Order: sequence, then structure tokens, then C-alpha cells
Amino acid sequence: MSSTVILDGTMIKKSQQKKRTSPCNYKERFFVLDTQELKYSEHRAGRKPILKGCIKLCNIKCVDMVFTDLPIPCDYKYPFQVFHGNHFLYIFAPDNDCRLRWVHALKEETKNNNLVEKYHPQFWMNGKWRCCDQSEKLARGCLPYDPVGYGSKKPLPEIPDSEIEGLSDAVHRIVIALQNYTPFGDTELALQKDKEYTLTDSSHPDWWNVRDEKGNTGFVPRTHLTEISGNNIERFEWYNKNISRGEAENVLFKEGKEGAFVVRNSRQTGVYTVSVFSKAPGSNEEKQPCVKHYQIRQTETAESLFYLAEKYLFRTIPELIHYHQHNAAGLITRLRHPVTQTGGCSQIAGQSQDEREVDPDELTFGQELGSGQFGMVLWGQWREKKVALKMIREDSMSDEDLKEEAKIMMKLYHSKLVQLYGVCTQSSPMCLVLEFMENGCLSDYLRTKKGCLSHDTMLGMCLDVTEGMAYLETSNFIHRDLAARNCLVSKSNVVKLSDFGMTRYVLDDQYTSSMCSKFPVKWSAPEVIKYCKFSSKSDVWSFGVLMWEVYTEGRLPYEHQSNAQVVESLNAGMRLLKPRLAPEAVYLIMEWCWKERPADRPSFALLLHELSSLSER
Repeated sequence: MSSTVILDGTMIKKSQQKKRTSPCNYKERFFVLDTQELKYSEHRAGRKPILKGCIKLCNIKCVDMVFTDLPIPCDYKYPFQVFHGNHFLYIFAPDNDCRLRWVHALKEETKNNNLVEKYHPQFWMNGKWRCCDQSEKLARGCLPYDPVGYGSKKPLPEIPDSEIEGLSDAVHRIVIALQNYTPFGDTELALQKDKEYTLTDSSHPDWWNVRDEKGNTGFVPRTHLTEISGNNIERFEWYNKNISRGEAENVLFKEGKEGAFVVRNSRQTGVYTVSVFSKAPGSNEEKQPCVKHYQIRQTETAESLFYLAEKYLFRTIPELIHYHQHNAAGLITRLRHPVTQTGGCSQIAGQSQDEREVDPDELTFGQELGSGQFGMVLWGQWREKKVALKMIREDSMSDEDLKEEAKIMMKLYHSKLVQLYGVCTQSSPMCLVLEFMENGCLSDYLRTKKGCLSHDTMLGMCLDVTEGMAYLETSNFIHRDLAARNCLVSKSNVVKLSDFGMTRYVLDDQYTSSMCSKFPVKWSAPEVIKYCKFSSKSDVWSFGVLMWEVYTEGRLPYEHQSNAQVVESLNAGMRLLKPRLAPEAVYLIMEWCWKERPADRPSFALLLHELSSLSER
């Protein structure tokens, strides 16, 4: 019987320590889950991977997360366990989203097995279970095993008496983090997506105080949380309780912003409708902007999940809305701008425009550095610092779109990403104030330096881009326009990612564009060309083309073919030929990036590992 790949990716496996004298060690492995087996291999750059282990799914008795207060000695800090036969396999994921995906997928594939009734939520270490101190490795577990849930949580600690006074009536409310949050001060608390927290104070309109399972408390943006109750939506700005269909259309047409939306009561009691405005032509004969109405439905299962598009199911309505704010996923457009009950689009908490607004009087404009789809780029001065000023043509991007691009870039901080200092919307044309990169765009730099670049330099360029993309991948961002023209080179020849105009934040590593009219065909994966489906794996395909650009010293891919001819060639299984300067091991990585099926392509984390291995030879 043939099997279908469900998930793949690089994680760290803890050794089985079959010999009591063997050292505790952690090894990076490439895991593949299909409908029959869980396999893991050792990848070797330019050579065939070595299969290191294979577990038949029918032998798995338990899959769940591992909770520990001990320091984890490897780079990946999110452990989960697979109990099969008489063995425990401990796997460490790079982030909580990755861990949840694997646990959920493995549970789904094994839920009909002969499963344990109870499991151990902590590690087996030094001859005993840390959770219950039992010294028999196959001893009965100490917590009930849920074959479909994401994992049992440890009980929350009691609130110390000294903390009881002064708390609001929110003490006993449980909330779930919709996304990760990194604190910027001592009074704030870190959030992990999908983890539960106790809400201790909800009196502030933008910042709530919560407590984690270890008893730590701090403020977090209220937009990052949702309450467990599926219908507790009245506190959200997008909920307009008593607005009719016609009134919703009037409000949204008046607002006139792409993706402006409200959630309202339907005529049927207990049912809700999402009304969203789009400038894209509707199905009407006049081909004018329209308002679409989508009823929020529920599955007829015991869990009763909410959905707008059947493929995307959620435990609560706030989670559903949060997802579609980042992904259209079947809607005419994603839900960009919640409209308040009093009218007008609200601004997301913690993202005040004032915090990044640059005073035009502080800017000095220099000569033109180049031009692109959205306008000119000039060099300039800002607060005695040399900067690049990306001027936005008035007909190419709206004020809202510019703010959205700035919002994306302000969230991202990495040494291999071009830094955004601020945005100036008070001048005409509007502009972005960016880190100045002396050597310009990578494609031009490659052509200028043709014949002068060493193999180490070219490999280093690819590594720089991989580091930046691996960061985006772990931060749940997809670039969608990765190419040498959208990378910049610093004075010290460091390559950094730029041009985040098409970048998307995603919750499940996939984004389906609702208006897929323009994209760079010669850098695009087959699923983007055919279905407008973007993911980190479509970015990997584009990265393979970027590598080809580097090793051809800036040549245009498929330079003698039209877009239509490129599509025809890809459908026939043809790929770009090996560049003369590319070693065989490097071209093998390019070909790996160009696998037809996204699941067969590597992650950026794995690419970083492979390219680093090549650089160390």
C-alpha cells in the first residue's frame, strides 16, 4: 500500500541511552511522517541521507508534549514524546507551533490504536519518572491521556494571599494566547501561542495582566488573547451586535477600505455573519466593489468547531477571525480592518503609528539610488544617520498599505534583514526610512563583480539569505517575493533581505492569495503559478532560483523564455541547468529546492544546516 507524506522537517532527537554508561546526546534528524510510518534520517550535504530509525504508526501507544522545568541542553526547546512498543522517543521542535503541528498530526494518525489510558508528562531521567518518581520505566502513567487533545496542562499554582487584594473580577477567567509575544520590559510577560493563562486584570482597554502556569505575571496586548468560550465576542471591536445586513453594507461602503469588516448577528438566533468589503470586482454585472457576507458555521461533531471555509476549523470565533485577518483562505479578501460599532477602522493595540512616525523636518533627501514598482529610492540623512528613503508613488500604494508594510517590518528584527527605522506619512510622497546598504541590490552587485567573486563569497551570500529566511520561517512569515533583486548588500558585503511589500504573516505556514494577479513567474513554485498557494516551501523554491542567480553572477533565470514558456517547461519537469561555477553539492541543494511537491522540499532550517556544512569543508 502506498503512503502519503503528512509532515516533514528538521528536529532534534534525544538518544535512547540503551547503555547506562552512554553520554546523553542530542542529534539533528530529518523527520518524515507519512500515513504508515514515522522515519528519521541523518542528512549529509550532497549525499544520500542515512535512515536512522523507523516507527510503524500502528505500534504507537501515546504522543504528547513533555513539560519540564529543567534546562534543555540543545538548541530546540519544545519537547514531545512518542511511546511505541516498549520505547520512548523524545523529539525537540524549534518552536511551539511546530511541536503542536507534529503532536496533532501524530495523534490524528494513531487515535484508533491500542493506546495507554495514562501517560507521563515529564521526562524519564536518572532511573525514574520526574513527574511521579516511579522507578519502573514502563510503569503506568500519572496523567489521563487524551488521544485527540494537544496535551494535558499542569495544574495552575495557587495565587499567594498577598496577590489576592486589588485584582479585578477577571481572576478565574482562562485565556488562550493567539500568537507568541516577546516582552519589551520588566512589567510584561512572554506568551506562547496556544498556551493557557489566567487572566488577573482586564481593566485596561489595551493591556491585560495574566499569569502563566509557573506563577509569573505581567502585561500582554489584549489582541494576543482570546477566552476559551467560543461565543464570548462582545468585547471585540469587530462585533456589531444589532446591525442589519443593509446597515453593514452602508457602513463598509462608507469606510471603503479593502478588507474592512464587521461581525454581526444573523437573522437566525445564535448564528453570526462576517460582512467584508472588497475593491475587487464582485460577481455583479457592473464589476464594482462589493460587500460579501459569510455565515459562521459549526461542525456537527462532538467538538463543534467554527468555520467560514470548511478546511479551516477553530475552537472559538475569535480564533477564526484572527486567522482570517492574516489569511483570506476562501474569502474574497482577508479581514484587514475591523470596523467599530461607532464606525471607523480601529487600530491594533501596541502598534501606534506615532511610535514609528518620522517627522519630515528631520529628513534630508539626497540623490536617487534606484527605482522600483512603488517608486524611487533615495539616500538621505535622518538624525545624523545615513539612510535609504523609499519614496512611494501616490498611485502605487495607499496610505493603509504603506502602514501595513511598515507594521510588518517593525515586527521583524534580525541581522540579515534590512532594518526599518520609521515611516513618514506627513510628506508627499510618503516614504519608508530604511537602513542604508552601501552596495545596493544583490542582482546588480553580482553583475558588477562578475569574475571577481570566490566560491566562499558566493556560498556566504546564500548563507546570509538562508539565515534571514530561517528567521522569517520560525516567525511564521512568508516572503512571497524572494529574489536577488530584493536583497541588499552592505559595505562589508553582508547580504540582507529587503522589500517586504508582499510579506505575509501566517498561522499555518500557508497563504492562499485572493487576488493572485501579479507574481514573479520565473521565481515562483508550481503551486503558486497554478493555485496561488504560498508557503515557506514556495519561498524555498524561490531561494533555489536565487542561488542560481548567485552562481551565474546575476543572470536572469530562463532569460530567453517568456513566462508562458517557463510554465510549460516546469509542467514538463524541466529545471534550470547547473551553473558553471556551482559545485555539484550546491546544485544538488538547488534541485532539492525545486522538488515538485512542497512536502519534498527542505525547510530553511535544514537548508541552513546543509549550507553551513558545505562552508565548513
